[in-house]
Amino acid sequence: MLKIEFEREEDGRWIAEIPALPGVLTYGKSEAEARAHVIAMALRVIADRIDNGEPVPDEAGNLFAA
Repeated sequence: MLKIEFEREEDGRWIAEIPALPGVLTYGKSEAEARAHVIAMALRVIADRIDNGEPVPDEAGNLFAA
């Protein structure tokens, strides 16, 4: 699983970041909104990496189960 880190800004906004995917960082009005945004961005980044034959973090291997 990919770890999400959260931080709250002084202005009240929440930041969500996935360290295993550099650059995957989003803001939200709430922690839940920031979480939803960062998950959506992470899925787009992972899909793009797969489409381009680039490596995907090992932690992403547990995102889905069959």
